[in-house]
Amino acid sequence: MHKVLLTFDVEEFDVPEEYGNKVPFQEQIEVSTTGLQKVIALLDKHSICCTFFTTATYALQHPEIIKSLSAKHEIASHGFYHSSFKPEDLKNSKEELEKIINKPVTGFRMARLAPVDDLEIEKAGYSYNSSMNPTYIPGRYNHLNKPRTAFFVGKVLTIPTSVSPNLRVPLFWLSFKNFPLWYFKIIMNQTLKHDKVVSLYFHPWEFTDIKNYGLPKYISKHSGLNMLKRLEEIITELKTKGEFITMNDYTLGFQK
Repeated sequence: MHKVLLTFDVEEFDVPEEYGNKVPFQEQIEVSTTGLQKVIALLDKHSICCTFFTTATYALQHPEIIKSLSAKHEIASHGFYHSSFKPEDLKNSKEELEKIINKPVTGFRMARLAPVDDLEIEKAGYSYNSSMNPTYIPGRYNHLNKPRTAFFVGKVLTIPTSVSPNLRVPLFWLSFKNFPLWYFKIIMNQTLKHDKVVSLYFHPWEFTDIKNYGLPKYISKHSGLNMLKRLEEIITELKTKGEFITMNDYTLGFQK
C-alpha cells in the first residue's frame, strides 16, 4: 500500500518577527497550542498517526501535551529553538524530548529547512533527516539537483518533502495555502501514484486565526477553521489511497 507521511512542525510562532512584528514569547507558544489542539482533535477523529517535529523550547512549555501526543504519534526534533541554531542543539533537543516522552527520538527537521551538516545529524544519534525540499524557493533554497525521494547520506536517511515528478512543484504548507485545493489534490495524487509515498508538512499555528499579525496574505490566508477544513478534505481523500505512517516507521521499512 502507498504511504502517507503527514507531519507538523510544532514551534514558537515567531514568523511575524521575520516581517518586523514582535510577538511576546508566551503568545507565540499559545498561538501554536491553539492550533495544535485543533489538529489533534482532527487526527483523533480520523484515527490516523503522524509525526510532530517539536522544538525543545515548545516541549518544555507544554510537556504534558507532547507526552500525550507520543502515545499515538511520533515525536521528532525540530531543534532547540526555532529562531536560532548551533550544532549542540541537535543532541540537546533530542535529549530533552526523550526525557519528556521517555522514548527514543530518531528524526530531525531543521527550522525553515535551513542547511545543516549531515555528519552532525548522524553524530547526534538521529536515524533520519527531513530538512530538505527538493525544489527551488526564491530567497530560501535551491535543491533542484537533489533526489526527489528518500536517500541515504552516510547512515542517515534523508526524507524530502514531496514535489511533483516532473516540474518539482512543491507539496508543502505554502502551496497548500495558495494553490486552489483541486490543483493541490491533482499534484498530490500524481506524486503518490508515481512515488508510492507522499510527504506533507504543516505548522499548528496555521490552524489558529493569524490574520491580525501583519503577515503577508500568502502566509495568513486560509488560517484557522478554513485551514482545518482544507486539511480534513485531503486527509479524507488520502485515507482511500494510502496508509498514514510515521517518519520513523517509514525509515525502518526503507532500511529493510
